[in-house]
Amino acid sequence: MIVCRTPFRMSFVGGGSDIPSFFKKQKGAVISTSINKFMYQIIHQTFDKKFHINYSKKECASKINSIKHPIVRNVLKILKIKTPIEISSLADIPSYGSGLGSSSSYTVGLFNALSEFKNTKVDEEYLAKNAYLLERNILKEGAGKQDQYAAAYGGFNLIEFYPDDKVKVKKILCDQKKKKRFEESIITFFTGNTRRAYKNLLSLNENLNKKKNISNVSDMVKLTYEFLNEIHGNFSIYELGKILDENWRIKKTLSSNVSNDMIDYYYNLGKKNGALGGKILGAGNGGFLMFIAPKNQHGRIIKSLKDLEYVKINFENNGSKILMK
Repeated sequence: MIVCRTPFRMSFVGGGSDIPSFFKKQKGAVISTSINKFMYQIIHQTFDKKFHINYSKKECASKINSIKHPIVRNVLKILKIKTPIEISSLADIPSYGSGLGSSSSYTVGLFNALSEFKNTKVDEEYLAKNAYLLERNILKEGAGKQDQYAAAYGGFNLIEFYPDDKVKVKKILCDQKKKKRFEESIITFFTGNTRRAYKNLLSLNENLNKKKNISNVSDMVKLTYEFLNEIHGNFSIYELGKILDENWRIKKTLSSNVSNDMIDYYYNLGKKNGALGGKILGAGNGGFLMFIAPKNQHGRIIKSLKDLEYVKINFENNGSKILMK
């Protein structure tokens, strides 16, 4: 039996610049961290010579082509695994439309677990690249690149995307006390709404053909490096919050699917009660709402957003990892 654990991620600035319609024209960059919410996958050889796939549904198939789960079916084909196995998945949080990169964490984790099943050693670049190519080219989901690299590498990173398709993952090195203070300034809420991210990503892809939106995403990339400079410099929570707030303001201009009246209401309510800045995590329009705020304001914010579910999230240093074999 093989058990694989893959983290979800939280992105701060630069989202949208990891989409090909942008980074094929100019370099993109995001800052993100893996978090202590995970996707778990368990691989076990079956006795009855059939494939058993357990997720929100249960499948039993005699042939790979009969498997309905598109990620499972295609990863088995790519890795040329013909041995009937059971694949079960569990997640710490809703794994559908959360905005925490759950779909890519599933894909990265499955490549990792099934490569281990084959006794094939793979590295982070292999996991991230193949997960992205599957989601983008085979499943046609309009995927960006940041989720796969965040899940595979793990940690607090600057991730850069180049026109020649190269990706550079750079660990953000900073004083641990400052990093802890930054982590403790973050407060997150589950909106209760989930959505298919690929629809929002397709909308962003189409809109990035417009000159104005390319310019706006370029501004978000600049904010990414401002955010990084603040982390390496004064590390002011107030400045980081202001940058995050500006990034959210720009991102909302890219597509009508990024926000909605409910999200705007709770975002503004959070700011009125002490939040410095924030955003909806992921492609937008649902999932998790994240703020940066002084720690002494968190109680006030939680009380004011009592209709939403407060979820404590911490940073995670590791990427996809085999826990047991």
